[in-house]
Amino acid sequence: MKKIIFILFLIAIITISAIGLLRDNSYQPTRLDELLENYPKEYTPSADHSQFEILKKKFSSPQQVTEACNSCHTERHKEVMQSNHWNWTREEYVEGRGIISLGKINAINNFCIGVEGNEQSCAKCHVGYGMTSSMFSFTDPKNIDCLVCHDNSDTYAKASEKGGAPDISVNFNTVAQSVGKPGRSNCGVCHFYGGGGNNVKHGDLEESMFEPTRDVDIHMASDGADMSCIECHTTEKHVIKGKVYSLSSMNRNRSECEQCHTSSPHEQSILNEHTYKVACQTCHIPIYAKVNATKTHWDWSTAGKLKNGEPYSEEDADGNHTYLSIKGSFVWGKNLKPEYIWFNGTADHYLLGDVINDTSKPLTLNTMHGSYTDETSKIYPVKIHRAVQPYDPVNKILIQPKLFADEKGEGALWKDFNWLRASEVGMKEVHLPFSGKIAFIKTEMYWPINHMVSTKDLSVSCTECHSRENSRLAQLNDFYMPGRDYSRFVETAGVGIILLTLLGVFVHGAVRIIASNKKERK
Repeated sequence: MKKIIFILFLIAIITISAIGLLRDNSYQPTRLDELLENYPKEYTPSADHSQFEILKKKFSSPQQVTEACNSCHTERHKEVMQSNHWNWTREEYVEGRGIISLGKINAINNFCIGVEGNEQSCAKCHVGYGMTSSMFSFTDPKNIDCLVCHDNSDTYAKASEKGGAPDISVNFNTVAQSVGKPGRSNCGVCHFYGGGGNNVKHGDLEESMFEPTRDVDIHMASDGADMSCIECHTTEKHVIKGKVYSLSSMNRNRSECEQCHTSSPHEQSILNEHTYKVACQTCHIPIYAKVNATKTHWDWSTAGKLKNGEPYSEEDADGNHTYLSIKGSFVWGKNLKPEYIWFNGTADHYLLGDVINDTSKPLTLNTMHGSYTDETSKIYPVKIHRAVQPYDPVNKILIQPKLFADEKGEGALWKDFNWLRASEVGMKEVHLPFSGKIAFIKTEMYWPINHMVSTKDLSVSCTECHSRENSRLAQLNDFYMPGRDYSRFVETAGVGIILLTLLGVFVHGAVRIIASNKKERK
């Protein structure tokens, strides 16, 4: 009988200890209740712009609309002209470089490569009008495009390759009288289609996010919280929180999950302990490109092929371009598992004219810093876009070719299909030397995965990482992970600790029983 009591007592001690380890006394309530209460409420603008006389007059140009906006919102244009959405650049500190100007103007990517010299095409996603190679729109407040962000009529659109001008179909009066705070459509029209098409760049930002379901994104789901972009990407004086690390080097003004969920969102302490080294996105975004495929590889070296003297295209079964004469060959992927890196929020970037020290290995265009030993680093999920793009093998710098022009004969690759001429003109426009030689180099770009958050039941399970076979974190081998890695010392020490713990419990229980028996005999 005493033996049975002792066994039950031992089981109870172990159970209580386990519960104590799993319970988290530091659990913090979140803003979720408040969010769920407020988001279903229909937004009503504070002013009815359809009643303003100044917006009823006939507008013959978008600049006239901007002047009307500025006549009431007298200081807003100054805020916009200080934002990176307007300037496409900002002052950043980059380790080893100091404080520099960094942005679309001087950073090279491995999609359409660079902006300068191709402004008329790229400006379709600029919050302004009148973009030219002399950057005219950056200096004139009348060229601010208020409507692209504030149109609530869903009728506003930019024209293609017109320096940021609106499409000729836009009714300026209809749009000007229907303005309000930005919605998903305002943000998505640029951010979902960056790189020349739907879901080309990010992988987790694409047109399905206009009206996603819960299985696509738990936060923005139309049948759920129905959150808009600006609920997380909060804004002060037209400076929007949240940065893309293809163009940002500093860990500031970021949009983070902890804004609402806190750093201890789980009831189990073992899960909250993971947040010290694991970003929320790592567990809660198990796959991306859930609805439409994203581009994973771009080979510029095959661009320029013609059929019967004309450019052509090839598509896969889903309609994604696998070849374009103007751009080369592509590989796409859908329902992809992210790759994982250590990231501390800081990055370095390949800038126009940077010399490539080693051309035998892939060149990383945005090095995201971090390591296990760095206390500020966490494991983040990323999409790595791999490409083959032109470089000058003599000067050992990447080539920014001239891509767009209105007419043939100006040297643009997309019109003349001549790599040598496009490289010569493009490098001249960015004021860099060109040897006359063209080679191609492999490059990589890292895109953090932050959207397409799954429901709790579909989050990454413990065994997907803590596994010796096919661990999600197999490539991060600079630390020991239980279940994934084997260390004779750690395993032996672990078994020893367990045995000592059980021995301690046994001794403690035995002492209590013996003491209790002595009391009874007295």
